[in-house]
Formats: sequence, structure tokens, C-alpha cells
Amino acid sequence: MTTNGIEAVFLETHNWGKAAKFFQALGYELEFSTDHNSGQLRNGDGPYVFIAEVPEDRKPGMQLVLKAADEDALAADPAIEVVTPFEETHYGTREMTVRDPDGRLWTMQVEK
Repeated sequence: MTTNGIEAVFLETHNWGKAAKFFQALGYELEFSTDHNSGQLRNGDGPYVFIAEVPEDRKPGMQLVLKAADEDALAADPAIEVVTPFEETHYGTREMTVRDPDGRLWTMQVEK
């Protein structure tokens, strides 16, 4: 197996405070917030939700991140179209972007 389920959901919002309160009302606990209107919440042992505020002129997006178990197997599998190979991130992980048969982009993440 080359993935181990969902690692995270990355959300963009126009109002960090309202979005954080919404998820807290759903039972998520704030793990940390940043000084640039973003933060991470989690509900139990499940995937974390990272929310970042974007300008009003930008449509808020969403990204689902899968936890990769075997970086080498994913990159070598001919059935997987690699868009961006695994690269180090500034937040302590390695990520790869792949495209599914219908054209959707998926992010695979491994811990460094």
C-alpha cells in the first residue's frame, strides 16, 4: 500500500476567525494559529484541517492531502501521473502532486 488515508484538508477562507469558530463549533480544537490569519484544527485522531485567509478578490479553494506511505513506490508506479515530484516544504514535510484519470490534482505528503 502506498497511501495511508487522508492526512489533511487545506482550506482557504475570506475570514479566518469565522472559519475557525465554525470548525470549533463542529468539535475541532485549535492546535495552533499563526500571525498571518491561518491555523490548524483537529478533531480527535483524524486528519487535521489547516485554514488560511486569502484576499476577497480570490476565490477560496480546498485541497485534500493523502498520507503517502511509500514515496518511492508512488513515484515509480506507471499508473500514477506525476505532476510535481516529491519536494521539501517549508513546514516540515515532503509533497508530490499527481493527476487522477479525470484530471483532478491530488497532493501526497510524507513526513521528513
